[in-house]
Amino acid sequence: MWNIITILFGSTIRSATPLIFTALGGTLSERSGVINLGLEGMMTVGAFSAVLVSYYTGSPFLGLLGAIATGAFFGWLLAFLSIHFKANQTVVGTAINILASSLTTFLLVEIWGKPGQTDNVNYFTPWGPFNMFTYLAFILVAISYFVLYKTPFGLRIRAVGEHPRAADILGVNVYRVRYTCVIISGILGAIGGAALSIGSISLFKEGMVAGKGFIALAAVIFGKWHPIGAALACLFFGFADAIQTVSMSLGINVPKEFLFALPYILTMMAVSGLVGKSVAPAADGIPYEKGEK
Repeated sequence: MWNIITILFGSTIRSATPLIFTALGGTLSERSGVINLGLEGMMTVGAFSAVLVSYYTGSPFLGLLGAIATGAFFGWLLAFLSIHFKANQTVVGTAINILASSLTTFLLVEIWGKPGQTDNVNYFTPWGPFNMFTYLAFILVAISYFVLYKTPFGLRIRAVGEHPRAADILGVNVYRVRYTCVIISGILGAIGGAALSIGSISLFKEGMVAGKGFIALAAVIFGKWHPIGAALACLFFGFADAIQTVSMSLGINVPKEFLFALPYILTMMAVSGLVGKSVAPAADGIPYEKGEK
């Protein structure tokens, strides 16, 4: 019995790790007033870039830096289109997801000459029971909470997400704050993707993200746009994924289709309000026009 609990605990933490990075990014972006629906795509390009750079350099650390750079670019792209051009944030996020999926599929075949998956690359080996990404994820939860609620910059982020015009009148550069938050969101989403590839299985597979970006977005809502709440929601979803893994490995007679669907069922419950009502930041998803009343 104790062995099962230990396996379940470890599997929960490992499953939650990439979600935590991505959910923190989503929390930061939405707190500033921009919905990052492109988290799925940012995880995808992060996972691919990490493997690509690690493949050519032999260094997983450089692979992680490659993922960060790619995530920053895709975050900037979403920010540029949704903040500068005031494009519909849902449409832009969806377009980024499609672009990321198509681009990685194309490059996979072009570089490795085969569809499906890359060759194995150097990756981050575990430090004790978990790898580096797990420890970093929980450190970032504490840092995110401190920045959002204990610093002047965090106050500006929350002000921009709630009342951007009032923040503007008080001298806060709304556009700069939103750009910064969305770019950081892209970076965190890409790190979440890297945690899946060079943090777990040492390669990139088509479809390996498998909706985790959307689950992270649900964790943001479930966690009420709070870093700690989002992290706890990720652990909840990670537990659902761990049940699937442990049940199948122990041969427990539960329909595998139900186990595969369980994390997504819980996600739908979270976003539908069945597990508690959440109120988004007042200006979330609303483009800001300077001087507009």
